[in-house]
Amino acid sequence: MNEKAVLFTIFGATGDLAKRKLYPSLFRLYKKGELAEHFAVIGTARRPWTNEFLREVVTSSIQDLIEDESQAENFASHFYYQSHDVEDTSHYVTLKNLGEELKAKYNTLGNQLFYLAMAPQFFGTIVGHLRSEEILTGEGFERLIIEKPFGSDYESAKKLNDELSCVFDEENIFRIDHYLGKEMIQNVTAVRFANHIFESIWNNKYIDNVQITFAESIGVEDRGGYYETSGALKDMVQNHILQVLSLLAMEPPTTFSDEEIRNEKVKALKAIRKYTEEEALDSFIAGQYVAGSIDGEEFVGYLEEPNVAKNSRTETFACGKFMIDNFRWSGVPFYVRTGKRMVEKGTRINVVFKQMPVDLFNNNQNTLAPNILTIYIQPTEGFSLSVNGKEIGQGFTIEPIKLSYRHNSAFLGNSPEAYEKLILDALNGERTNFSDWGEVARSWELIDVIRSAWDKNPKELATYKARTMGPKESYELLEKDGRSWAWKPEEWYIERGMLEE
Repeated sequence: MNEKAVLFTIFGATGDLAKRKLYPSLFRLYKKGELAEHFAVIGTARRPWTNEFLREVVTSSIQDLIEDESQAENFASHFYYQSHDVEDTSHYVTLKNLGEELKAKYNTLGNQLFYLAMAPQFFGTIVGHLRSEEILTGEGFERLIIEKPFGSDYESAKKLNDELSCVFDEENIFRIDHYLGKEMIQNVTAVRFANHIFESIWNNKYIDNVQITFAESIGVEDRGGYYETSGALKDMVQNHILQVLSLLAMEPPTTFSDEEIRNEKVKALKAIRKYTEEEALDSFIAGQYVAGSIDGEEFVGYLEEPNVAKNSRTETFACGKFMIDNFRWSGVPFYVRTGKRMVEKGTRINVVFKQMPVDLFNNNQNTLAPNILTIYIQPTEGFSLSVNGKEIGQGFTIEPIKLSYRHNSAFLGNSPEAYEKLILDALNGERTNFSDWGEVARSWELIDVIRSAWDKNPKELATYKARTMGPKESYELLEKDGRSWAWKPEEWYIERGMLEE
């Protein structure tokens, strides 16, 4: 294995993301030999930390992964800290000098990866100083990783992108969406393009509808302040859900390359119907959780959460229907839903196939279960396919049978942490699992219409009890199309008296 020679600079190194995700991911890469002797990490933030204190924090953050204390100590020795004000030019001079020193010490070949793990309003300032203070030298690869949110609407996203693209070429900007690093998200393309049985029927002739659910059982926790500025539509639909939708809907790429895949994803997103505001109101629902309970455990409503305005109209649930106006998908609704404080945590895709045109078995056609391909993304990973078979015993009663392969990725430990995979992709210059500007721009164009429609037509938010699957309006959205949600986890709890019907 060829180890990577690189100097990382992490802006926001004292933050929660760095401690929970970045340091453990870098250590996993170190244990696997992807990083070895020729790398160094500069952590920067406002806090007056020292090298030694940063290394203690790093060691603490990887405690659960340590098998060899000396290995962990060697890893942490590659970390250096620089107290830094992102708006102070003199601090970038100090940063440049430290970088030059580490480049020589660790022979990083001039390769640099900058990770901006901080508020987006500082992105433009930081990259401008990287250029003006000549921290960017052009010697090796120089790449930028940025976290969402990438803007709060199309205009702010474009302004931000213009600032970044003045310094970095698009091919060197890696907009991270950690869902794209998950094993089963990446497996969506394998399911489609490696199996003729699916790709040959992956169209409106055979598929009735597609359902994408991103459910969280937790509330906003301590993120009430941030969530008040975002809401479910911007927090989840604009990025994660539309990214998954584009993978499901795109045409086969001519080659399995990051450029070709991104091109097809952009085409798919551009084919999504951009609603009028009236259509958006008819097709999308905003909801907010109120107090509820499950299995005797009580939960407060969103308005009682810390740092949430008492009259807040922020949606904790968003549900809607996208239509794709192209030859493959015309007439097939893509239903999406996401929310906080839902029955249980789960991310899954349900591809619902059309019913048989003729019932040969004298069953009531409406009782025949549709064939459904389910892709489980988290907390379990895998697939299932529901088919109809004969019930054991006398007669010829048809019953659904599930062909299933699922496992708990956390338990088996065989799926690399999403951030680990994405950081390695960035080191290799592989952009398939990152968001292209074309994808981000089109996503905001679609979401802005929905957001504007909601804002211009204020009405009571649909409400749902905490730890249920959303407001009744989300069920009615599908019912008026003659359809229903395929995933109904609440039924299990209701049957056992753990949840009120």
